Amino acid sequence: MSRERWRSYLSAVDSFIRDGFIKVPAVVPREVADEARARLWERIEPVPDDPSTWTQPVVWTADLTGEGPFGQIITSKVLAQALDAVAGPEGWVPGGALGNIPVRFPHAEASNDDGWHIDASVPLQDGRWAVSVRPHTLLLLVLLSDVGPEDAPTRIRVGSHHDLPQVLSEEPMDPFAAGPLVDTATSGRPLAYATGEPGDAYICHPFLVHAAQRNLTGRPRFMAQVPIFLAEPLGPGGPPALATVYS
Repeated sequence: MSRERWRSYLSAVDSFIRDGFIKVPAVVPREVADEARARLWERIEPVPDDPSTWTQPVVWTADLTGEGPFGQIITSKVLAQALDAVAGPEGWVPGGALGNIPVRFPHAEASNDDGWHIDASVPLQDGRWAVSVRPHTLLLLVLLSDVGPEDAPTRIRVGSHHDLPQVLSEEPMDPFAAGPLVDTATSGRPLAYATGEPGDAYICHPFLVHAAQRNLTGRPRFMAQVPIFLAEPLGPGGPPALATVYS
């Protein structure tokens, strides 16, 4: 890595510690994300050039194999360097697929999944996922379409990750039950929006409070929500950029 790029990552780490997220532009070229989006259109019922088929506010699809453009994204060298800067070179586990991908369509009805929350980051033995003060994953958002201010960008409560260690406990908690708690604890935080171009990504602290919102434009929004496993569950002795929330 060049000295200039390393300096940029050091600056990004400072922003991550303060805000709870960083934007990583162009983890892959735009055409790679465009190809991924084209493949996703083939997996869902709505048709790209026929708005009459866009009958739901959100349709979920997924990448479970990491084939083709999906693999190029999840194994991106640019992305790996950014994750190294945040979690340390040995602090995260390389993934093989993008996982869940919500497609948000312009629609008169709300999707009923737009509450403030943190993603479940603690796997349980019975296959369910929970939240606790010892998360196992980071959250990676990968934009697979152009996302402007009205294209249903994810809403982010800036700095909200600092508030969560006082709200959560060691005992795993259902993420839906935790929603009202994390909402109340962070309601005064300023807002940011996960906007950008296809191929851009956002690395988010596991305690970063965020929410979906309605798509107000005429174009569907594609974005992957990727859990990046940490090498060890996060705690006070973890990577500094992540563990400062405990101090």
